[in-house]
Amino acid sequence: MSDFNPRRYLRPDIAAMEPYVPIVPFDVLSARLGRDPEEIVKLDANENPYGPSPATREALRDAPYLHIYPDPEATALRQALAVYTGLPAQRLLAGAGADELIDLVLRAVLAPGDAVINCPPSFGMYPFSTAVNMGRLISVPRDEAFQLDADAIERAVQSNPRAKVLFVCSPNNPDGSVITDALLRRLLALPVLVILDEAYVEFSGGSRIGWVEDDYNNLVVLRTFSKWAGLAGLRVGYGAFPEWLMPHLWKIKQPYNVNVVASVAAIAALEDGAWLEAKVRALVAERERLEQELAQIPFLRPFPSQSNFVLCRVMGRDAARLKQELEEEGILVRYFAKPGLENCIRISAGRPEENNRLLEALDRLA
Repeated sequence: MSDFNPRRYLRPDIAAMEPYVPIVPFDVLSARLGRDPEEIVKLDANENPYGPSPATREALRDAPYLHIYPDPEATALRQALAVYTGLPAQRLLAGAGADELIDLVLRAVLAPGDAVINCPPSFGMYPFSTAVNMGRLISVPRDEAFQLDADAIERAVQSNPRAKVLFVCSPNNPDGSVITDALLRRLLALPVLVILDEAYVEFSGGSRIGWVEDDYNNLVVLRTFSKWAGLAGLRVGYGAFPEWLMPHLWKIKQPYNVNVVASVAAIAALEDGAWLEAKVRALVAERERLEQELAQIPFLRPFPSQSNFVLCRVMGRDAARLKQELEEEGILVRYFAKPGLENCIRISAGRPEENNRLLEALDRLA
C-alpha cells in the first residue's frame, strides 16, 4: 500500500469550505416525487417557464459546425451584444453563465488574503467564488428590508486596506430589491472594484451597463441569458468591463468557454427581442399578482420585488415543512434558513396556470 497522503495535496481551505448547494435537476426531482415532469410546478430556481423563443428553437435545430471548436472570442455573440447594449464589443466578454465571469474577475484581481465585501442575504456564488479564489470574505448584512447599509460598507472598506471587490446584486437575489442611482454612485466612489450583478434587470428596467463607459473605471456589470431569455440550461452570460481589466480577462479565461449551441441560442434570442419582452411583461404581471395574492395568505409575509420571484417570510409555522407539503403536491419552491432569511420561502413567477395551482394549494394548507 502506498503511503500517499491526500491531505498533503489538498488546500486546507478547500478541505474546510462548505460546498455550494445547487437546485436538484428536474429529472431527479421527477423520479423522487414519482410524478411526470408535466405534473410538476417548478417555482424554485427563478427560471423562465416559457423557455427559449421560437426563433431560438429554430436556430438550435439548424446550429452549424457542432464538430468544430467554437470561436474563442465569441465574436458574433459579442457583436450582437454590442448592438443590444450600445457598448463597443471590445468592452464585452461572454461566459458560461455569469457565474463563470464572477470567478474570472476574482481570479484576475485577488491575491490570497485580499478581501471581498459581500452584502448578505444575496447570491450564494459570491462567497463561494471568493473562497475558491483564496479571498477573505467580509460580510456587511442588509437591513430587515434588505437594503444596503452604505455607512457600514464604507467603514468596511476604510478599515480593510486589502479590500478589493464589492458585490452588489440589483435586483437582489433572493428578495428582488434594487439599488438607487445615488447609492450606486456613492459606492463607486470607494477604492474597490464594484461588481454589479444585473441577472434580473430585465424584470425591473434601469440597467447601469452603460455606466461602464462613463467615468467609472471600477465598475463591472454582469448580465445573463438564463432568466429573461429562458436559456438557463445552456449557460451563457456576459459582462461589461473596465478597459484596463479586459486584456487580463482574455489572458486567463478558458479558450472555448462559450459553446457553439449557447452562442447560436443567445444571438437568436437577441434577434427575437419582441417575443421575449412580451414574456417578461407576462412574468412581471404574474409576480405582481403573486405579491397581492400571497399577502392574503395568513401565514405568509411577501416582500416587495422587482424581479421574477417573490420572497416570503413564513409566520407561525415551519417553512421547511411548508416546502415539503407543497412538494408533496408537485409544487417546488425554494426554502431558506440562513441569517436574514430565517423561515423563508422564495417563489418564482410561473405561468398563470402554475401560479393558480400554487395559490390553490396554499389556500388548502391555510
